[in-house]
Amino acid sequence: MKNKLIVFFSLLISITAAAQENIQHFSLEEAISFALENNRTAKNASRDIEAAKQQKWETTATGLPQLSASVDYQNSIKQQLQVAEASAFGGPEGEYVALALGLKQSLIGSTTLSQLLFDGSYIVGLQSAKVYLEISKNAKAKTDLEVRKAVVNAYGNVLLTEESVSILERNKATLQKNLDETTKIYENGLEEEESVEQLKITLSSINSTLNNSKRLKKVAYQMFNITLGLDIDNNTVLTDNLETLTAKNIDLEFTNNPFSVENTIDYKIAENDKTSKELLLKLEKYKTLPTLSAFMTGGYSAYSPEFTFLDSDQKYYGYAIFGAKLSIPIFSSGGTNSKIKRAQINLEKAKDDLTETEQQLKLQIASATSDYQYAIEEYSNKKENLNLAERIEKKNQTKFFEGIASSFELRQAQTQLYSAQQDFLQAMLNVINNKVALETITNQSN
Repeated sequence: MKNKLIVFFSLLISITAAAQENIQHFSLEEAISFALENNRTAKNASRDIEAAKQQKWETTATGLPQLSASVDYQNSIKQQLQVAEASAFGGPEGEYVALALGLKQSLIGSTTLSQLLFDGSYIVGLQSAKVYLEISKNAKAKTDLEVRKAVVNAYGNVLLTEESVSILERNKATLQKNLDETTKIYENGLEEEESVEQLKITLSSINSTLNNSKRLKKVAYQMFNITLGLDIDNNTVLTDNLETLTAKNIDLEFTNNPFSVENTIDYKIAENDKTSKELLLKLEKYKTLPTLSAFMTGGYSAYSPEFTFLDSDQKYYGYAIFGAKLSIPIFSSGGTNSKIKRAQINLEKAKDDLTETEQQLKLQIASATSDYQYAIEEYSNKKENLNLAERIEKKNQTKFFEGIASSFELRQAQTQLYSAQQDFLQAMLNVINNKVALETITNQSN
């Protein structure tokens, strides 16, 4: 029996240790760092940068020397005949003879080296590849800002539901105690039945809200896990608390700093779009310039009536060719001019879009700043209201059991307290969320 108990407790300890190893603890900063590496959207944004780097080199490589080789084997199953005058071969005048020129089989091996000497499109292509890489980097920066914002929101929502459940459980315990005491007083004939019923109504409402909050808590954890790039049902524990995070995010000096629109990611992306439109216009113009390339080809050829190309006595004939190609656009029936005009129109649109983005960002920054300042003011207000509601509820509870206040008045005070509690929790979350919203718009997260 003793050995069985030892085995049982050893197994229990092993299971508990394994379960603890699977638990992941996160502070808010740890969660943000983890998400920036493991969030699926963030990982794809990093892959886009790598793809842009490869595309940049792909574009660069088109202007570098190109080397290719080929082997061409032909077997004329039925050779094509050439017709010539018979007199050319000593035959009678006026007659023709059909001749098979060349041997039935041939093998030609060649190597070609080519080099682009000048192409305006290639120059623009190099510039465009660099801009495309910059676009990918800015897209990654924007993705990281949005992921950070999503993590902060998800983290705050989990803490909100945790606090809600904790407060509701305390309220439920207090209500249950009041109900039990009131029921005893009623049974002794010293209290009206309505008082018991009022408390039952309040307790029923608390129970319903508590059950819903527990369900929301599970969903909040699942959303948090997805945001971090974890499995939806991962065992996660948050180490920060809502009040501490709120205190860290109250910073009125932050709003006094001048925010530069030019430093925002959205402005940089709009600038990228304008630059790309400028390059497209430049590309259409450069297409009107000549292109020049050179090549050199060398190889060996062999001919035979049968396949003897692998024989040691097979004769191979070497050759080499050098050449250059100059291509000059002359006339395109107005197509080129139309492309240039269309590119010019798109550039003008991009310039207006940049101006519109600048104005919208100024408005968004002003609005986000106002929202953040209001959230801080509301936090102070809701905190004071909660303190008042707690004192009022406590006074009414004392008055109720002393027979001075009615059950209806007590219920009103309790309902006011519960509303103040939730308002205060939401006010703390609003401070955190509005701070990160302002940081996201202004690119001030670091």
